[in-house]
Amino acid sequence: MINWEELKHIHVIKKLDEILSSWFNTAILLTDSHGTIHNHTKGEKSDCNNMLVQLILQSGNGQEFLENFSTDVCNKIAKSEKALEVVDGPLPNTKAIFAKVKIDNEFLGAVFAWPFLPHDLTSADKEALKSAAIREGLNANDVEKAVESLKAVTDANLYYMQELVQLVSQEIETLHQEISTREERINALNKELGVRYRYDNIIGKSKPMQDVYTLLDKIKNSDSTVMISGENGTGKELIARAIHYNSPRKDKVILTINCAAFNENLLDSELFGHVKGAFTGAVKDKKGLFEAADKGTIFLDEIGDMNGTMQVKLLRVLQEGTILPVGATEARKVDVRVITATNKDLKSMVETGEFREDLYYRINVINVHVPALRDRKEDIPVLIDHFIAKGCEEKGIAEKRLAKRAMEKVFDYSWPGNVRELQNEIERLLVLTGDDPMIAVDLLSPRIREFGEHTKIQGVRVAGKLKDALEELEKTMIREGLKRTNWNKSRLAKELGISRAGLIMKVDKYSLDKRKIFASMNAKNRTPLDDVEEDYYEEEEKIS
Repeated sequence: MINWEELKHIHVIKKLDEILSSWFNTAILLTDSHGTIHNHTKGEKSDCNNMLVQLILQSGNGQEFLENFSTDVCNKIAKSEKALEVVDGPLPNTKAIFAKVKIDNEFLGAVFAWPFLPHDLTSADKEALKSAAIREGLNANDVEKAVESLKAVTDANLYYMQELVQLVSQEIETLHQEISTREERINALNKELGVRYRYDNIIGKSKPMQDVYTLLDKIKNSDSTVMISGENGTGKELIARAIHYNSPRKDKVILTINCAAFNENLLDSELFGHVKGAFTGAVKDKKGLFEAADKGTIFLDEIGDMNGTMQVKLLRVLQEGTILPVGATEARKVDVRVITATNKDLKSMVETGEFREDLYYRINVINVHVPALRDRKEDIPVLIDHFIAKGCEEKGIAEKRLAKRAMEKVFDYSWPGNVRELQNEIERLLVLTGDDPMIAVDLLSPRIREFGEHTKIQGVRVAGKLKDALEELEKTMIREGLKRTNWNKSRLAKELGISRAGLIMKVDKYSLDKRKIFASMNAKNRTPLDDVEEDYYEEEEKIS
């Protein structure tokens, strides 16, 4: 079933409601199949912008009055083949639009837009409307102001109004289908994978993480070099440790070094050691990490920051299994498994000459890509439960949980800092919550709490031609959707509730094709490689 009460918080639905209110001074009411209104709670002050609807909802029997009307209409349109109906409103000489909400061909409710006036309304008709409203128990002075503020809608503008109301109903259908699909996927994963959501200290039960676990299982008995790729904060070091502790070298040491944290000379000494007198301050021989990790594993984090000289020395270790300490004249044999990690695109760095091609292929025998948190959002509740339980245990406090609205905000956020950012946010919330067992949405960091309010659909036009404003809204939704889905048109078309062919036409119409944008930006410096890359992306897109 649809969770109607939560729909009023959905950003796109709120924006469409604002547009209808600004342009036509009409109200949007969400009703289930029985006609019950769900985006207004009886007895509470209405936040509706339409004055007439406000007056009715705040009156003693106002909600029953509107629900009796919506019940009658829902009973009629449920049997109709039409997706949208324009009907006479509950007060004389007003009009209403009902857009059906159907899931799997089942009528589940409607989006009810009311009131607006027909364009040929006479003064006598308007007086009859005022009298009817007063008979419903409304104050005469208030009714006078409310009716005078209503807008008459021409046949041309009625078309745009219907389009907007239907957009609201389609958003509801799409959202419900996405939630259902996600729940089905999670249930299917639970059945398929049981309770496996850990691999050592790595947590996640989503499909991308299960793929990582499967790969780790396959390589655990191998001694090949592994390159771990992924954004900052995704847990690349945890993956490296999981590889080591599930390998035949698990009883030996694993040593970690961040290549970005040292300059060339210091990194050379740290990795390969030095002999006494090699440089000022070298008062005795020192073993490097490679020698100290003999028979074990060394994890080189941020290898993309290693300079050319050090790349040559690392390549020699991988090819010959020998190191040359700073100032030494004889090489020393070492037996070390090397695991590297980077958040950079090493392949691009190879093409630009920043990274050695022979080293790239030597360290990239096996590639483990750690997905970003935004690409495995099914894991967010599991990670939150883990971080809360761990934090509460460490602080010696009673366990807490996130309020429903707080969880929704956490789900909506893009998490550029990935798991590390989520962990830090949970730690912050545990401190701020105090003795309260529930973590409220107001305690979330502003960047998370306000995410989507300013980034999705900003600056809605309330003046000018309706056609231009609608196209602007459509273009914005498609552009932001393409970014969100990484230019996967099939996925975005499903989200928007349109065909893939229809989306491609709109992408072309608004000049949003990334290949054409790329071509126009790089026309002067174009090379044959660019043509090959474009063909690759085009084929990849067809497959997706």
